[in-house]
Amino acid sequence: MLSLPIIIASAVMHSYGGGGILSGFLHPILGLDHLLAMVAVGFLSAQLGGRAIWTVPVAFVVTMALGGVLGIFGVPLPIVEYGITGSVLILGLAILANRGLPEWAAIVFVALFALFHGHAHGTELPELTSTIGLIIAYVTGFLFATAGLHVVGALVGLMASRSENGKIIMRVAGLAIAVVGVFLVLNV
Repeated sequence: MLSLPIIIASAVMHSYGGGGILSGFLHPILGLDHLLAMVAVGFLSAQLGGRAIWTVPVAFVVTMALGGVLGIFGVPLPIVEYGITGSVLILGLAILANRGLPEWAAIVFVALFALFHGHAHGTELPELTSTIGLIIAYVTGFLFATAGLHVVGALVGLMASRSENGKIIMRVAGLAIAVVGVFLVLNV
């Protein structure tokens, strides 16, 4: 039987061969750390409401693209894995607290987290991806998957915000995300 640290380590250290759009698309979906962070951004944007429902996820995707380019070109970024796993923890805590961050603060935080996530995607570009077309396809894949996960999180968050029980469930989801974030941070 696999232990929790082994499962978490394998989720954090994910990479998929082959390159192209499918490889890029699967990277954020099959990596637990990326998956939870992306959905959490959607949850958080729904909790904040108003313009934040789109500005927060857009800030994440745009900054993640920048981080991806930095990673592809080998520009070093310190503590990337702590930035990624820490984002899961901090986003989970923000959802749990439900204190209504100012929109600008949420944008700054998710942009910082996105830089780490994008850098990881860029540096983990499969070795078989050697042409510019495959690189663009890979980046397109991880950007579309990320945006899709944000939309899923935002839609679930919007549905949850319609009732008091839903709001409680959303905060419990934030707690669960934060707990997983603790395990991820401790296993980097």
